[in-house]
Amino acid sequence: MPTYHYRCKNCGYDFTIQRSITADPLTQCPQCKAKEIHQVYSAVPINFKGSGFYHTDKDKK
Repeated sequence: MPTYHYRCKNCGYDFTIQRSITADPLTQCPQCKAKEIHQVYSAVPINFKGSGFYHTDKDKK
C-alpha cells in the first residue's frame, strides 16, 4: 500500500498514513479536526541497478 504524507494548514500537524490507491483522500486533520489538510509531495528516491549506472562503470567499455 502506498504511503501518503499530509500537513494541516490550521495546526501544522504532519502525519503519514498508508492507504489504498482507491481510497478517498483524507479531508480532516486527526489532531484538530479542521478540514484544512493537504497532501505533501516529495521526491521519490531512485535506485538504478545494472551496468552503466554506477560512477565506477564509466571507464568500462
